[in-house]
Amino acid sequence: MSRAGAPDFFYREAQRLGYVARSAFKLLQIQNQYKLIKPGSSVLDLGCAPGAWLQVACQSLGPVTNGGAVVGIDIKKVKVPSLHCDARVQTFSADVLNLPKTQLRAVSPKQKGFSAILSDMCPSVSGITTKDAALSTELGMRALDLAVGHAASPHPVGDQGERHLNDSNSDPDENGVLKPGGHLVIKLLESEDVKEFSQICKPLFRKASWLRPKATRSSSREIYLICQDLLSK
Repeated sequence: MSRAGAPDFFYREAQRLGYVARSAFKLLQIQNQYKLIKPGSSVLDLGCAPGAWLQVACQSLGPVTNGGAVVGIDIKKVKVPSLHCDARVQTFSADVLNLPKTQLRAVSPKQKGFSAILSDMCPSVSGITTKDAALSTELGMRALDLAVGHAASPHPVGDQGERHLNDSNSDPDENGVLKPGGHLVIKLLESEDVKEFSQICKPLFRKASWLRPKATRSSSREIYLICQDLLSK
């Protein structure tokens, strides 16, 4: 819905096409530009509620005969949408901040990890810009930690004692669950820490770039970091 309360274009299109939320068009644009999800891919969707990205990810896998899998994780229980999803999609309820990588790897195909990790996680917005940005960065860092593990651990974020990747949120399993050559998408709220976040990711991937999807509301500070092709260790 728009700020005035009237349905906007993307809201109407989502209803018309059977997507559970307008956010589907953000991933559709990302997928159209970067082709991160290929037939047979294994996809991890962090913060998957209400399920729109599950729908787009499953569609991007192509026909069931192509294989592939989509695993959604959210602190809320999320029902797999009936439209645009099939048996390749499953969801789990868990707190990503306290979820061991071993458990994530266990639900990946053949326990070998994922070829694409999508993080659309966002904190409950308080309206306090600095607080919201810090919480968003924490979620983003957790997504990066789950993806690449200790590869990013030497790098701190911020100068006020914010959590490092090797703090209490990191589990003993040091290896991330993103396969070499895999892709990572992280939603963040624009802040000073965002620049440093990019500097952490660029040495780990062949390419890291920023995107503000057209479906993002004009009042939103959301921005997406698109990391392509995780480099082998």
